[in-house]
Amino acid sequence: MKWEAKIIKHKGEKRIAVFFEKNAALIVRIKQIEGCRWSQTLKLWHLPDTDENRKRFKLPLVADTLPSNEGIIQIAKFKQWLRSKRYSESTIVTYSEALKSFLVFYNNKAIADISNEDVIVYNNEYILKSGLSSSYQNQIVNSIKLYFKTCRDTKIEVDKIHRPKREKVLPNVLSKEEVKAILEAHSNLKHKMMLSLIYSCGLRCGELLALQPVHIDSKRNIVLLKNAKGKKDRIAPLSPKILEMLREYYKLFKPTTYLFEGQHAGTPYDSRSLQKVLKLALNKARIVKPVTLHWLRHSYATHLLESGTDLRYIQELLGHSSSKTTEVYTHVSTKSIQHIKSPYDDL
Repeated sequence: MKWEAKIIKHKGEKRIAVFFEKNAALIVRIKQIEGCRWSQTLKLWHLPDTDENRKRFKLPLVADTLPSNEGIIQIAKFKQWLRSKRYSESTIVTYSEALKSFLVFYNNKAIADISNEDVIVYNNEYILKSGLSSSYQNQIVNSIKLYFKTCRDTKIEVDKIHRPKREKVLPNVLSKEEVKAILEAHSNLKHKMMLSLIYSCGLRCGELLALQPVHIDSKRNIVLLKNAKGKKDRIAPLSPKILEMLREYYKLFKPTTYLFEGQHAGTPYDSRSLQKVLKLALNKARIVKPVTLHWLRHSYATHLLESGTDLRYIQELLGHSSSKTTEVYTHVSTKSIQHIKSPYDDL
């Protein structure tokens, strides 16, 4: 009986994920490990990230996952450079962790001696062997390229670092009937309001939670999205039905700093709590698909396209820098496909 393990980040915490074919004996054994939990979302068992558990599953010890002293200094400098360029904190964390992974792999090599060949070896010997996704590999490449652009005295030729071929994954889209069932599932006005605003304006989760009462312009029927992804402001049209619901919400909840506040006034609603709001709506609507909040944004864009909205406007509404990002919705829209007759019908 074989099992595999790898380090994952679950709910902001490093854990050891354990994979094995369903087996009663293995389940009994893994349950005996202190701190072991089953994740219904990820469909896997996970344990605390300790040296004892790493030894148990033959993973590198924590001490072996730290960069050299030179690497620690360089990562700190890289973070400073990113902050000076006003990158968001989430991007700084993503890029510095990606660079850390690369520098740990070359712990015993001076950074000045790292070459393009080393990047290829890292991709093959770590990324591919660990079964990591092409999107994660792309993050690593972005981080390496950005770091070595700011670092002198190196053998790396930044322009020659190649990116992985991107996976062509289509966005997940719900039907209008499914969206309606989700939005009408909650009797709690606040929960219904949050989900409805995400779909009606095509918002990202973070954009919704950052909204303030002053960002709702009822005179012009728009929502102002400040400092959205990529530090770009944009506006989204406000549905008259949503505006009526918002007025009712205002009277009942009286938000102050944020439009949707948490348990304490002046603090934003928690993103994990919002995910639970969606999960409860799915249960009530009896929808078994693994729907996420981002599915509502994808559905908004696709439904706009199917109703005849120009792709350029959809690009603006979603805040996409490139039209290529928005064009993916043409592959999931069923408007044209529904008119194609299957040859099966002529048999």
